[in-house]
Amino acid sequence: MIPAIFGLSGPVLTADERAFFRDADPAGYILFGRNCVDPAQLRALTDDLRTLHGRERLLVSIDQEGGRVARLRPPGWSPYPAGQAFDRLYQIAPASAIEAARAGAHAMALELSAMGITVDYHPPLDLSVPGAHDVIGDRALGADPMQVAALGRAILDGLAAGGVTGCIKHMPGHGRTDVDTHKAMPTVTAPAAELEADLAPFRTLNQALVGMTGHLLFTAWDEANPATLSETIIRDVIRGSIGFAGLLLTDDIDMEALGGTIPERAARAHAAGCDIVLNCWAKMPDMIGICEVLPPMSEATAARLDRALAPTRVAPSLSDEHGELLAKRDALLALAA
Repeated sequence: MIPAIFGLSGPVLTADERAFFRDADPAGYILFGRNCVDPAQLRALTDDLRTLHGRERLLVSIDQEGGRVARLRPPGWSPYPAGQAFDRLYQIAPASAIEAARAGAHAMALELSAMGITVDYHPPLDLSVPGAHDVIGDRALGADPMQVAALGRAILDGLAAGGVTGCIKHMPGHGRTDVDTHKAMPTVTAPAAELEADLAPFRTLNQALVGMTGHLLFTAWDEANPATLSETIIRDVIRGSIGFAGLLLTDDIDMEALGGTIPERAARAHAAGCDIVLNCWAKMPDMIGICEVLPPMSEATAARLDRALAPTRVAPSLSDEHGELLAKRDALLALAA
């Protein structure tokens, strides 16, 4: 198995993709709006992927946070609010905010599970930092590390209750970014002592099964390499100080924050200590190049992948509980309206 997650070009597998994926045997797949037309089509696509690999549990992933980061949208799927909605409620009723986040994530997971999706890149544990670029912005669950951890735990628990594994991101913290990593690489110059606040939510939730790096340069830890490509940050900060022992993914290596060819980025990220490389844009030359430079998946990574997928389940259809959970979430969020 190749330690990479690949994107798909459209709503069905092309003949070239089918042949390539069968031979390459990637760790899994990531879905975008271009892959999601309606529930029937999407479930057929994910069923096709499982059949192609013959795996009982397959990593089929998506970025479904809510708000502006939502690949599944109405009318085919339910709307979900951004993290800021739970932050607002937490200011007046912390327990209600935690329960709303849990109920909303549970409902989201029931919808994802019915689509054959097993991993959601949610929740972001990046702090809301005044003056930072809005690439995080309203996605943040708050500015206080304890609050972010509490809401993040509720989201992880809610997703798990619906049969989906969540992913904490973007380690070691994306809140201080001054630019959008899709366009350029941010440099964070805060001293290590100040960055302890950024690490705190990740440290609290370090038992999460899946985590994701961020493409940010932290001069306090490594003046030459962004976190995704930094052996020092992955070893000493993410695995060390944070204590994260789960499956570690890169953020999308197509982002312009990283330099070099896509295969070169993949090789550097893997060599730095990332378990799996995430490559989103379904460009066949890039995917072939990644397979040429990455070694087969290690036993340690395979074990982490198995642990991450063990709790997941693909539901035959959308549970009746879905609507009840959405109603509960909305009633609680209305307290802060």
